Amino acid sequence: MDKNTAEKRIAELSALLDKYSYQYYVLDDPEVSDYEFDMLMQELKALEEQFPELILPTSPTQRVGGAPLSKFEKVQHTVQMASLQDVFSFEQVESFVQRCKSELTDPQFTVEPKIDGLSVSLEYTDGQFTRGSTRGDGFVGEDVSSNLKTVRSIPLKLKNAPEMIEVRGEVYMPRSSFLELVEQQELLDEQPFKNPRNAAAGSLRQKDPKITAGRKLDIFVFNVQQTQGLELKKHSQSIESLRTMGFKTITYKLCREFPEIKAEIQRIGESRADLPYDIDGVVVKVDDLAQREILGATTKTPKWAVAYKFPPEEKETTLLDIEVNVGRTGAITPVAVFEPILLAGTSVSRAVLHNQDFIDEKDIRIGDRIVVRKAGEIIPEVLRSVSHKEGSEPFVLPKVCPVCGTPSVRENGESVLRCPNVECPAQLLKNMIHFASKGAMNIDGLGPANMELLVEKGLVTSPADLYSLRKEQLTTLERFGEKSADNLIASIENSKNAGLERLIHALGIRNIGQRAAVLLCKRFPDMDRLLSAKKEDIADIEGFGEIMAESVSQALSEPHRIELIGRLREAGVNMTYSKASAGDDRFAGMTFVLTGTLPTMKRDQAKQLIESFGGKVSGSVSKKTTFVVAGEDAGSKLTKAQELGITVISEEELLEKTR
Repeated sequence: MDKNTAEKRIAELSALLDKYSYQYYVLDDPEVSDYEFDMLMQELKALEEQFPELILPTSPTQRVGGAPLSKFEKVQHTVQMASLQDVFSFEQVESFVQRCKSELTDPQFTVEPKIDGLSVSLEYTDGQFTRGSTRGDGFVGEDVSSNLKTVRSIPLKLKNAPEMIEVRGEVYMPRSSFLELVEQQELLDEQPFKNPRNAAAGSLRQKDPKITAGRKLDIFVFNVQQTQGLELKKHSQSIESLRTMGFKTITYKLCREFPEIKAEIQRIGESRADLPYDIDGVVVKVDDLAQREILGATTKTPKWAVAYKFPPEEKETTLLDIEVNVGRTGAITPVAVFEPILLAGTSVSRAVLHNQDFIDEKDIRIGDRIVVRKAGEIIPEVLRSVSHKEGSEPFVLPKVCPVCGTPSVRENGESVLRCPNVECPAQLLKNMIHFASKGAMNIDGLGPANMELLVEKGLVTSPADLYSLRKEQLTTLERFGEKSADNLIASIENSKNAGLERLIHALGIRNIGQRAAVLLCKRFPDMDRLLSAKKEDIADIEGFGEIMAESVSQALSEPHRIELIGRLREAGVNMTYSKASAGDDRFAGMTFVLTGTLPTMKRDQAKQLIESFGGKVSGSVSKKTTFVVAGEDAGSKLTKAQELGITVISEEELLEKTR
């Protein structure tokens, strides 16, 4: 395909993908299947790879791109992102309405749900997204443009846009995405986010946009901060204009009298449990923008709006028991079991009590009357004990593992009690389930129920045993027939090619999740290099630190893990980073020259890495050289490269280009 034809097709594909994204992420009314969408996206990516000069900043492929940031740049807000005055009763809302009526002529009000998320500013010039920032203190925020681009409902290009427009919106995490994230965090024995708002805030401030992209954030836009080329007289008019430009906008109702406003607040409150996202209140605003100017503002809040905050729903119940569970990394976790209560529209009867310190602080005992609420309307939590049952005693976690009887330990600096026995049946099963899970080795057909059956029947006592399973062993089990046995054996065989990053995640190293596993592989792209890595070199990885480095170093020196890795290697499991495998020719046509001593790689390892991506390694510098990779004590080759104006990069920059 020639360049002109490619340019036309790229424009056509971009327009189609923008249209289908808007239908899916904003209107929730998709016109095409996920498969059709993915095929169009793959075609666009292929054309842009062939003609990189045709890639536009607003291309649908550019939503997740760029290297991780070392810091967020400060942004001075031209228009203050003010907070609203909170009110907590209908009397206060009525007082606000009456005050507005006394100062204005027949004011009209918009009543809108208050999304529980993180406020951001989005700036557009000539219809193109140019910058996005957090609210910060209202005057100065942080530039999070790369992360906001990953939010699919934020348009990168507007329809019928004015010359310039800055809008304000609320980024949030849908409940389904939050529950999925918490499940992953709990599986890894990580401290889960308490509620969707905290999760959204934490996700938006990730320095790697790819992490943000995986968190499935969303947004509602609710205000025009400033604009050039668009005349607006009412807030409701601005919302409608934003909607026609392609934004996902907040819903609202126009009201004149307090009884109508009160009824709408009550209606929104009653609908909270049915919404796929969290709201923490209702905002009442004067609609007419000129009337807002008359009312003005205090130094902190505008006088033309209030935010009615819902009172937290708390209920009292009886604590029936405290169960003790053992997690994948040996964490011994107490769980409250109480008489079922209805909270936020669903029945709940269990809540995690975290650890002994939590129980001691709240003096929680079996038989207590306790108060429970849903943190962020989702995760049940015990707030306090109201009264003790007569004769009750303080609850103390067992001194031995409730599953295997091994004495439990509490490591320095940790609040968690653990079972140190790596062969504990509870840990074995959960580790096996994790090993086969989608984010790890991705063995289809080997979910918790089937894995439990294999462990129960003694067919597997280690992940390595999976690779010696035979069809005739499976067909003797009640859950397997000929076809399902064949499928599972094939899936296990396919998992051998999962790649080092999935294998590291599958090994279940404490504090090391999917993203951390990828970062490890980018620095140490094969198992041998990783096993011989020094703790201080691991700690130097961007995004790592002493605790994570200690976890990796300790885990990979434990005899049982070294034995497991050896058995997996013998079974044919891939021990190299999959992104460095054949088929990726990003260095095609490039010539590299290596000089000096590299920090972590030997010369032949660097050469092998470059060649695996289609590049060529030369022994001498010339005008045809693309990059010179320089280490310590680089000599004449470095000097010549500088004389010729050849780009000189470090080992770390080379590795960055392979990520």
